[in-house]
Amino acid sequence: ISSDQEPLIHLLDAQASLLEGDHDTAREKFQAMLDDPEMRLLGLRGLYLEAERMGERQAARHYAAQAADVAPQLGWAVESTLEERAEQGDWDGALRLADAQRSTRQTERETANRRRAVLLTAKAMSVLNADPTTARNNGLEAVRLAPDLVPAALVAARALIRLNDLRKAVRVLEAIWKKAPHPEVAEVYVNARVGDTPQDKLKRALKLQSMKQNNAESALAVARAALLAGDLKQARSAAESAIKLAPGEGAFLLMADIEEADTGEQGRVRQWLARALRAPRDHAWVADGFVSEHWAPFSPVSGRIDAFEWKAPVERAPQMIEQEAEEAPPAADLETLTEEAKKAEDSASDKIVEIDVMPIKADAAPEKAEPEPKQPEAAKAEKPAETKKESAPAEPAPAKKSGDEEERAEAEVVPFSRPPDDPGVEPEEEEAPKSRFRLF
Repeated sequence: ISSDQEPLIHLLDAQASLLEGDHDTAREKFQAMLDDPEMRLLGLRGLYLEAERMGERQAARHYAAQAADVAPQLGWAVESTLEERAEQGDWDGALRLADAQRSTRQTERETANRRRAVLLTAKAMSVLNADPTTARNNGLEAVRLAPDLVPAALVAARALIRLNDLRKAVRVLEAIWKKAPHPEVAEVYVNARVGDTPQDKLKRALKLQSMKQNNAESALAVARAALLAGDLKQARSAAESAIKLAPGEGAFLLMADIEEADTGEQGRVRQWLARALRAPRDHAWVADGFVSEHWAPFSPVSGRIDAFEWKAPVERAPQMIEQEAEEAPPAADLETLTEEAKKAEDSASDKIVEIDVMPIKADAAPEKAEPEPKQPEAAKAEKPAETKKESAPAEPAPAKKSGDEEERAEAEVVPFSRPPDDPGVEPEEEEAPKSRFRLF
C-alpha cells in the first residue's frame, strides 16, 4: 500500500520515527502531511507537540492558530490560540474565537459563558478610560453571563459612575456584594458619590454591613469608614469584630492605625503590628503561585485564561521565621547557656596535665615497682594497671583502689596552670623528662 492510496501511512511513519527517537525525520513527515487536506490537522498536531517538546512556544502557537482557524472545535488549538491573543491584548479576536468554539457545542455552556465573561471584562477594562460606554456594555454583559465574577461587576460599576448613572452602579455593586463580599467592591461603593462627607461614607458602609452581617469584610469596611469619620469608638468595635471573624494581617494593621489615632500609645501600636506579622495573610488574586493585588484575565506564568482566584496566598518565609523565633529560648536563657558553656570549656582546659612517663621493667614485681620520687602522683596511679598482666603469677595483684582513693588521686593531679599561691612542682623535678604526653 502506498502513501498516495492510504494517507494514514504518513502518520504511521512519523510515529515510528518518534518511537525510534528520530525527531528530525518525524518533523519532516509531519510537515509533508500539511500538503494533504485530509492529513493537515494531524500534521499540525504533530508539529505542535514537537514544538512544545522543544520549548518553542511561539512556534507551537503558530501551528495551533492554523488548526483553530480550520477546526475551532479542537480544544488544544483553541486554548493555545486564546492564550496568545490574550497576551497580545487582541480581545476582539479572542472573543471571535471563543464564539466559534461555543457554536460547535464542544464545551459546556457554563464554561463557555464564563470564558466569554472573562474576555468581555478584559476588553471593558482596556477601554474604560477612553470609551466608558463600550466598557459599560461589555461589563454588563459579562455580569449577565457570570453573576459572581467580581472584576466584571467592578468594571461595569466604574463605567456607570463615569456616565453618571449612579443608581444602576449601586445596584450592580449591591448584587455582587451579596454573592461575594470583596474589599474593592466596598471601596467603590463607599466612594461612589463624589463630594460625600466622611459621615455619608460611614452610612454607606453601614448599609453594606446590613446586607452581609457577620462578615469580616463588612466589619472592615465599617471600621475604615468610621476611622476616616473620626468615630474611633465605632471603628475599634468594628475592627475587633473583624479580628474575631477572620484574624488577618489587614485587620491587625487597621487596629494599629485606630490605636495610634485613639490613644497614641506606641507600645500598644507596636503590639498590634507584631500581631499583624504573625497573622495569616489576607486574600489576594493568585494564579499559578503568582500573587497580585489586581485581577488579570490570564496568568502571567502559564498564560491560562481565567486563572486568577481570590484566596489566601501561601505563607511567606518571613512569617515562618517569625514563628521559629517564638519557639527559641529567651535572651536570658541564651546568656545562661553561654556562661555554662564557657565554664565547661575552662574546666576542661584546667584538666589538661603534663606528666613524666618512666619505663617499667616487665619482670619487676608489682610491690617493687616504686615510682621515681620526681614523678607526679598521677603516674603512680597508672603503673599498677600497666604492669598487672606482666607481673609474676605467684605474687598477688594489688587491690583495687576504692572510690575515695581514686577521687583523692584525681584531686592530687597537678594542673597545668596553678594559682599564684600554689607552690607547684619543684624546678628540679621537671628536668630531663623521659617522654611527655598530654592527658585529657
